[in-house]
Amino acid sequence: MDIREPIHSEHAKTLDTDGLRREFLIETLFAPDRVTMTYSHIDRIVVGGIQPVSKTLTIETGKEFGTEYFLERRELGVINIGGPGTVTVDGTTHALDRREGLYVGLGHRDLAFASDDADQPAKFYYASAPAHAACPTVKITAADAQPQKLGDPATANVRTINKYLHPDVLKSCQLSMGLTELAPGSLWNTMPTHTHERRMEVYMYFDIASEDGVVFHMMGKPAETRHIVMRNEQAVISPSWSIHSGVGTASYCFIWAMIGENQVFEDMDFVAPKDLR
Repeated sequence: MDIREPIHSEHAKTLDTDGLRREFLIETLFAPDRVTMTYSHIDRIVVGGIQPVSKTLTIETGKEFGTEYFLERRELGVINIGGPGTVTVDGTTHALDRREGLYVGLGHRDLAFASDDADQPAKFYYASAPAHAACPTVKITAADAQPQKLGDPATANVRTINKYLHPDVLKSCQLSMGLTELAPGSLWNTMPTHTHERRMEVYMYFDIASEDGVVFHMMGKPAETRHIVMRNEQAVISPSWSIHSGVGTASYCFIWAMIGENQVFEDMDFVAPKDLR
């Protein structure tokens, strides 16, 4: 487990490139037959990747959680970005094809992840938040996700925001999660940008079209912006005080995961481009 401590905005603006990457970037999410896990002290979010190839994988708890099992005091969201696979929750198996998701509520003890085909393994990206009540486990197909189209071709930011874990789709305690896909010819995401004091966020970039393609992820206070160069299937932690937007050298998608005290999607403090520095 990789543990990340909170970073104050005044501290963050003193960091060099290596410092920013060390504190906010999650470079390796997927590895064959491994469960990766990053535990951020910011709102106690946990994110990681699960890539079963030759065996079934499970999420185990540790002393960091102080619990007998992982979801004893947590909820979980999963989105598969690889080949077909299954997630088994306390003996009930849920088949997840590419871009299908699963919400698992508080109190489920046994979690098992498997791929249908070792030559095309599943890649389960997951996020977990502390939970105070048990909500039903729900599978989310692409048809179930609530789409919202935003942007304009003139500003190269046409995109579809697909809400997977959201009050419009299902009930959770505080975890929200979704998948954003940019339209052909659009490379900017979440621009004009925003912050939200009431929740933090993690972005995971994937499906970057070109092998040497990158996404320039923008972060920092609106008047003290920085950037982190990101590659395919990497994630970045965004504190509440930070903007979070990006632009790619080729087409890409990203999964967003948010936890905090408000699940209202439009609860954002927008920043006009003229106010960015």
